[in-house]
Amino acid sequence: MIRNLMFVALISLTASSFASDTPTTAPAEPDDMQCIFNGKDLTGWDGDPRLWSVKDGAIRGETTPEKSANGNTFLIWKDGKTKDFQLRLSFRCTAANNSGIQYRSKHITEGKIRNKWVVRGYQHEIRNQSKLASVAGFIYDEGGRRGRMCLVGEKAVWGEDGKKKVVDTLIDAEGYEKLFKLDDWNDVVIIAKGNRLRHYMNNRLILDCTDNHPELSLREGVLALQLHAGRPMWAEFKDLRIKDLSSNK
Repeated sequence: MIRNLMFVALISLTASSFASDTPTTAPAEPDDMQCIFNGKDLTGWDGDPRLWSVKDGAIRGETTPEKSANGNTFLIWKDGKTKDFQLRLSFRCTAANNSGIQYRSKHITEGKIRNKWVVRGYQHEIRNQSKLASVAGFIYDEGGRRGRMCLVGEKAVWGEDGKKKVVDTLIDAEGYEKLFKLDDWNDVVIIAKGNRLRHYMNNRLILDCTDNHPELSLREGVLALQLHAGRPMWAEFKDLRIKDLSSNK
């Protein structure tokens, strides 16, 4: 009898451990997502016209030696804000430089700014790399003090004491390398609800951040796409759609 109970306990423990290691997938896409890019032109968006265009149904940002970015510059969505929301899109880019998706961010128009499209706040990093930690998906505090505030694979909490604590691991280096598609389109889902931020890559949860920082936590702001200053690069974005979750309980 004791042997049987020990066997049942072992089976239960094994099953529980397996469940905790099972990757979390993105929720099913709602039927009422709002399309925020028409696939033809940049209606509803504002950025440096030298650098942003539409090519083959995708938003394309590109810098060249002749047309460089004077500091990091952004294409800003003008027809709405990001508060509590679900955002879905696909991206691809070169490995020459990096890009990003800004949300709950601020358009900076005063002070010492290098161009008219400066944005600061939460950024979903965009890179064409598959080896942790410098990969697409981590949260970067663009223009802020916290830098890489939550890395891919981390379930983390920024406390009211201003310190970060990692409480779990969501994906490891091998898992991410298998998940990410180099030189190809990758699908992103960003869900922000209250102080909780979740990033999904190709349908898998790769980051879960709760931001309780008393001064730096962001709850509302603009959505924008980044072109990084420095080496010539390009980044493309397509199938951009969003759902406002502010009225959801």
